[in-house]
Amino acid sequence: MTSADFTHLVSRHSEFLYPFAYSLTNDQEEAKDLFQDTMLRALANRDKYQFGTNLKAWLYTVMRNIFINSYRRKKKLRGIEKQQQHAEWLNDQSIGNVGWNRLRLKEINEALNRLPESLRLSFELYYTGYKYQEIAVLLQEPLGTVKSRIHFARKTLISQLDR
Repeated sequence: MTSADFTHLVSRHSEFLYPFAYSLTNDQEEAKDLFQDTMLRALANRDKYQFGTNLKAWLYTVMRNIFINSYRRKKKLRGIEKQQQHAEWLNDQSIGNVGWNRLRLKEINEALNRLPESLRLSFELYYTGYKYQEIAVLLQEPLGTVKSRIHFARKTLISQLDR
């Protein structure tokens, strides 16, 4: 099959693609972009089409795959943008009011010091980066005891620091 023949076949089936693109996107401009991407990819990959098979189904599959990949890419970018916004917010909070941060840190340290020694030690070790198993070995306590102490320390700190 020549390139011109393939282009002619694709152009005949293209009238069915735009409504499908619109049903996927629900936006006219995005549907036009999706349609154009599909036509471009179909013409660029004509060697992958097997002559004699259903061209319309092949074009629908190409369009659907482009849409899915685009959706996943946008979703990933939204997640990255949210992380960046969250990081910016945290930076604004930490830089914006040093006095408030110092006061809050003082409250946290006081709340930590009010914890019973067993809870405080387990929590501080966990907070500094030790794993549950390492803490259990250091304190010579069962693993379940260490986990429950850290859990109770968190709950106590949250209740004391909650405003």
